[in-house]
Amino acid sequence: MSNEKKLAGEAAIRFVEDGAIVGVGTGSTVAYFIEALGAVSDRIKGAVSSSEQSTALLKKHGIEVLDLNTTGELTLYVDGADECDPHKRLIKGGGAALTREKIIAEASGKFVCIIDSSKQVDVLGKFPLPIEVIPMARSLVGREIVRRGGHPVWRDGVVTDNGNWVIDVHGWQITDPVALEADLNQIPGIVTVGLFARRGADVVLVGDREI
Repeated sequence: MSNEKKLAGEAAIRFVEDGAIVGVGTGSTVAYFIEALGAVSDRIKGAVSSSEQSTALLKKHGIEVLDLNTTGELTLYVDGADECDPHKRLIKGGGAALTREKIIAEASGKFVCIIDSSKQVDVLGKFPLPIEVIPMARSLVGREIVRRGGHPVWRDGVVTDNGNWVIDVHGWQITDPVALEADLNQIPGIVTVGLFARRGADVVLVGDREI
């Protein structure tokens, strides 16, 4: 699958416009995109990063990292996913960067998702759904998840770049991800739900193949 990841990362370069500021996600597939982006860094103005990990990689490849507050709307965001359904709706957050990823996706005109074929599913939910929570709300959110038929597991020892915790929800078959995302967003203490359904991907690349 690593070859598919590399192909996807390199294929996403074709969406990068000259003079653009590129939104960049997090993860092993994105690392290939950052490497490819470094080879054309003279064509772009810089990047907005979704994590400290990606920021370090971008700087290593000579790409200036900019603050989203100063850039305005972005034309392009490139990121991976943990799962992708046939409607380009996603589960993300395995790398605990879901909040910044969702912010940049919302701020971008086009979201290109780069994955390998193992991430394609008919129904979301086999991969546990990550939810970023304010630490004091962990138990409250866990109880609300149980009421909705999920099995919450605290990702013990993991602290997000925002200083929060992550709960992974097992046991859900998510047939209506837009509705579930909206419902969970109403629970106090949840910072971000790892469902990218209301704002899913615009383009999905599996390897170098667009689906």
